[in-house]
Amino acid sequence: MTAEFGHFALILAFALSLYQMVVPMIGAAKGWEGWMDSARPAAIAQFLLVCLSFAALTQAFVTSDFSVKLVYDNSHSLKPMIYKISGVWGNHEGSMLLWVLILALFGAAAAVWGGNLPPSLRARVLAVQASVGAAFYAFIIFTSNPFIRMPVPAFDGRDLNPLLQDPGLAFHPPFLYLGYVGLSMAFSFAVAALIEGRVDAAWARWVRPWTLAAWVFLTIGIALGSWWAYYELGWGGFWFWDPVENASFMPWLLAAALLHSAIVVEKREALKSWTILLAIMAFGFSLIGTFIVRSGVLTSVHSFASDPQRGVFILAILAGFTGGALTLYAARASEMTAKGVFAPVSREGSLVLNNVLLAVSAFVVFIGTVWPLIAEMVWDRKLSVGPPFFNKAFTPFMIVLAIALPLGSMLPWKRATLSRIMKPLRGALIFTAAVTLLIFAVSTGRSAIAVIGAGLGTWIIAGSVADLIHRTGNSGLSRLWRLPRADWGKAVAHAGMGVTFIGVSLLTAWQVEDIRVAHLNEPFEFAGYTVTMTEVAEVEGPNYISTMATMQVTRDGRPVAIMHPEKRIYPVQGMPTTEAAIDGGLFRDLYLVIGDPQSSGGWAVRSYLKPFANWIWMGSFLMALGGLISLSDRRYRVAAGAARRSNADAVPAE
Repeated sequence: MTAEFGHFALILAFALSLYQMVVPMIGAAKGWEGWMDSARPAAIAQFLLVCLSFAALTQAFVTSDFSVKLVYDNSHSLKPMIYKISGVWGNHEGSMLLWVLILALFGAAAAVWGGNLPPSLRARVLAVQASVGAAFYAFIIFTSNPFIRMPVPAFDGRDLNPLLQDPGLAFHPPFLYLGYVGLSMAFSFAVAALIEGRVDAAWARWVRPWTLAAWVFLTIGIALGSWWAYYELGWGGFWFWDPVENASFMPWLLAAALLHSAIVVEKREALKSWTILLAIMAFGFSLIGTFIVRSGVLTSVHSFASDPQRGVFILAILAGFTGGALTLYAARASEMTAKGVFAPVSREGSLVLNNVLLAVSAFVVFIGTVWPLIAEMVWDRKLSVGPPFFNKAFTPFMIVLAIALPLGSMLPWKRATLSRIMKPLRGALIFTAAVTLLIFAVSTGRSAIAVIGAGLGTWIIAGSVADLIHRTGNSGLSRLWRLPRADWGKAVAHAGMGVTFIGVSLLTAWQVEDIRVAHLNEPFEFAGYTVTMTEVAEVEGPNYISTMATMQVTRDGRPVAIMHPEKRIYPVQGMPTTEAAIDGGLFRDLYLVIGDPQSSGGWAVRSYLKPFANWIWMGSFLMALGGLISLSDRRYRVAAGAARRSNADAVPAE
């Protein structure tokens, strides 16, 4: 009965979302307090019901209940427990249940911590959030029911996709969904503001923490996915511009733009219309990502489903919410007049430049992602848009952004002069020049990518440090630790971006690759290391059989590491996976992959030297850490001052 109980709880949550969508919205229009206040308990109850539904499905996976078709299709009794649990969302139906669980979580969080919002705005935000939930409940119940029973219970299951049986993939989807779905709160605030016809500093103060939280989760999710691809797929790369990778990257770029744009609304009452548009588009691109993954219109290793019926349903959701919000935006945008004026060279001007670069770069990624589909539909031509296009079209915008970032962070509001702001940046410039010259000397005869990327990354990091020191004023470094957490968060996040710049550029320019047939006890030289394959043995895992090599690595006669690359076969699905052996370090990874045995004897072996690989993920998690530090600033967690201003003197945007 557990599956039926979970299904029933999901239907109740759907019914409650319909109530929450309609009644508080009417109450806000009529000014009826009781109707508006009913949104809060409805949002909390809806979340609890979805929790019960998700718990029921989780129990079915944990106990290997193969009478449930989803468990039969995606689990096996011999699978380790962590992968039984992650199997809950390692499929289309379960991942959609996780989607609505997180959607309800954000709605409940807004209900619990939104007490300082004006009642009408809170009611409308929760009603819009519930409308998104209702659409996805309907999608699950009518097209993707995870609780369908088998006509005859199976003895055992068909196992989870072996590529998903990895710790990276156990945690990657939940974080990614927390980011994707978290942007629904920015969307709900934007639509609610459009309905009320009011966007002011208080609105920006309320919307920023939700957007920041979503951006942090999305950053972690993307980094985990990139890390998994690096060590699990055995190809040695960290990013392939795959359509689904792009689908997560586009809302990340737009969310970053939204964060910076909301600052201008909060501080200067400017860029109101643009900020609302960004909030709509950021969540719209999250829905586009859902459509790409589940419709089958684009080929990707990440795809969950290729059912046209489901694709049409999600396309209808995308068109309904994004199209409806844009229509409302078109009707209301002219009322959102900006109050603040500013010179091009100012903090506002730098944030506008930031927004343009991030938004255009997201548009470039979007065009490259959907162009093969457009070409096939319009001209009946099969095209492939790969990394060369994205690298050439996307990189220039990031270069300009990296150059402008330290300057923009230190510019004052309203108007400024570049010559004046360069004075506190002189130390950063000197340090950047020294590092760039060092990289140039080391890179003689190699690609210029290392020099440009490492120089820009150093400039961003040094600029972040200079910004912190500049904010202490004449008080000296003793005031440094008393700076607001938001200032520290911004500096850490920007520095993280610089670290990632350095990691990507040096790895791309300096990596060394070697492919050969290796024989037992016959050493081979690679990038200054001596590698000897001493043994190849079959090892039996809990639900796989592994061909594991033992490879000794030395340098100048001194032991460096003993590494064990594997090639696994999962008998239930008959699918092989590659398990790379990585000897990691701060400045380089030694990366070994064993392939198939050769008819002439020996095994195919790929060897990589990956300089500064870990800096890519270290920078990503520094960005996320910076967001968390900013989120802990009381000014962003508690908008009490904003609430007082909103109730006392907020003026409708007209």
